[in-house]
Amino acid sequence: MPEPNLSLIFLFVLGLVVLSLGAEFFVRGAARIAVFAGVSPLVIGLTVVAFGTSAPEVAVVLEAGFQGRGDLAFGNIVGSNISNFLLILGISALAAPLVVSQRLIRIEVPLLLVVSVVVIFMGRDGQINRFEGILLLVLVLVYSITVLLKTRGVNKLKADQSGQATHQNGPNNPIRVTKRNELLKSGLMLVLGLIGLIFGASWLVNGASGIARLLGVSELIIGLTVVAIGTSLPELATSVMASIRGERDIAIGNVIGSNLFNLTFVIGSGAVLLPYGLAVPAASLSFDLVVMIAITAACLPIFFAGYNINRWEGLLFLTYYGAYVLYLFLFSTQHDLLPAFSTLMLWYIIPATGLLLVFVMVRAIHLRSK
Repeated sequence: MPEPNLSLIFLFVLGLVVLSLGAEFFVRGAARIAVFAGVSPLVIGLTVVAFGTSAPEVAVVLEAGFQGRGDLAFGNIVGSNISNFLLILGISALAAPLVVSQRLIRIEVPLLLVVSVVVIFMGRDGQINRFEGILLLVLVLVYSITVLLKTRGVNKLKADQSGQATHQNGPNNPIRVTKRNELLKSGLMLVLGLIGLIFGASWLVNGASGIARLLGVSELIIGLTVVAIGTSLPELATSVMASIRGERDIAIGNVIGSNLFNLTFVIGSGAVLLPYGLAVPAASLSFDLVVMIAITAACLPIFFAGYNINRWEGLLFLTYYGAYVLYLFLFSTQHDLLPAFSTLMLWYIIPATGLLLVFVMVRAIHLRSK
């Protein structure tokens, strides 16, 4: 076992801290501007906060891609989506049961499933090229504009009333001055957050790559686990704090929106800006992306059952995340327990969970029919 390289560990931790702080500033600045614009909490979670918390993934993907570390770049995206669903929703639900909006079940989760299948189709040749990246960026742009315009239409009356009251008080009244100062502070936070994202991503990628080489582990595994969890810390902090504060629309909307942005904005940005598009590792195409789609599909009956995620369901999510990480470890080291563990999961645990989800779905439909 090689001795740990303290300089690589320090570089990785420093990058992670700076990246997380940058994302925190970026999210806060963007969310405050959205609040001033009269956007609802759910939509802030689905768009503004989701975009902000996906910023670390964008920074890491571009940094890793320009360094020629395609496995780490794509592994970070898929690993972040898996950890968002299983790890972050699991922890958030344990903190406080989450309330699921019907909109998520009808629109966002099905859309996420469709986009996931599209990404697999695009990556079947081993990369996502620039044209495919543009299509993904157009998709997320249309989605964001549609959601924001719809919300603005719903809130138009309130915004008009607020605007009338402001104009009656004159252009130099304390309310307008305070709002202008808050907007300037929010803009400064956005800039500082962006700087932190750029430097933090560079240090994080360099440290993670060095640690992977030192331990003899593939950069794909590092991207799927350590880097993915690191870049998901903004989502974790946002969702857990929103859950504790009772802002549960933001908690779950942030996760769904972030996953959607990862598959569209993050992958699209990498495919467009990187010289040769975004490389898709064969292992991710045949396993990790399939796992991600299965998790997304499994969430539908859980969400539909009671329009919430209870604590026992959160514990189920965490258990499956632990099983996924354990499988990656056993596979990367070709451990003797790998065949037995694979058999246990494939023939017993996964089918039993599938039956449980079917039961939950049928029971929910039966109760609603009454």
